Amino acid sequence: MPYASYTLMTDADALAIRAYLNTLPPVHLQRPKLTFSWPFNQRGLMSIWGGLFNPNRRFEPNADRSPAWNRGAYLAEAMAHCGDCHTPRNLMQAVDNRRKYAGAVAAGWRAFNISGDKDSGVGMWSDAELAQYLSQGHAPGRGTATGPMGEAVDLSLRHLTPSDIAALVTYVRSTPPVATPNEPRPKIEPAPATHRLAAADTASPLGKKIFEGACIGCHAWSGQGALSGLATLNGSRAVNDPTATNVAQVVILGASRSTAQGQSVMPAFGHAYSDAEIAAVANFVTARFGAKPSTVTPKQVAALRKAS
Repeated sequence: MPYASYTLMTDADALAIRAYLNTLPPVHLQRPKLTFSWPFNQRGLMSIWGGLFNPNRRFEPNADRSPAWNRGAYLAEAMAHCGDCHTPRNLMQAVDNRRKYAGAVAAGWRAFNISGDKDSGVGMWSDAELAQYLSQGHAPGRGTATGPMGEAVDLSLRHLTPSDIAALVTYVRSTPPVATPNEPRPKIEPAPATHRLAAADTASPLGKKIFEGACIGCHAWSGQGALSGLATLNGSRAVNDPTATNVAQVVILGASRSTAQGQSVMPAFGHAYSDAEIAAVANFVTARFGAKPSTVTPKQVAALRKAS
């Protein structure tokens, strides 16, 4: 619950949300049992954390910045709480704004670097690409939103006005670039259009076999997307992530995306393939379409299943 971001909301906006929630029909649901171990099951201790990391203050506009920048800052820092997923956390699990928007792992998915760094961030993206990704969950040659980011687009960001999307882009553009170690600049060039293996592909023959049987119909050997641009792998941050976290999660859980350019549905294969098979195909995908091959293990895939 990102209340440390929501504390920046104006009282009027907080009360407006409360008024809307009051219009929803009541639903009775048995509260689940608390499963945290000591001391994390002591709710009162959160008051200490709040005193350290959740000051009771509202967003204050910066008079030296434009109205668009201030609107974007309010949306990103308070309402959309972008930093809660995209900013690393310190030992006390508070966001570490010294590395603002440098990327982190949330709910078993990697929230990638959205700072202005040209290699590991969005420094090479155009404003139009950022706006399209935020409003539609897809930007050609940059990737498609899945997992929690896909939910953020579908349930929230796509409802923003074009001016609010533009304001978000303005603010994100203004944050300092922060490099993320071990995340190379995404490879944009397509792979060979045939089954001919590149040198890096040979490390995962099982992954090639699975990709050939289940994946080329949509993604093609080149990664350009055989049926839809939404299935394009080239340029995607996920396939260029050496941990292959999101690639494995998409194979396990599937994904869907609907935009003005069409609709794409990625089936879930978690029930059909073992941890070893999912690790193999994830490693093949990053080797063939990414800038740096991954070395995901079956044990890591099993942990991802539990985390998501």
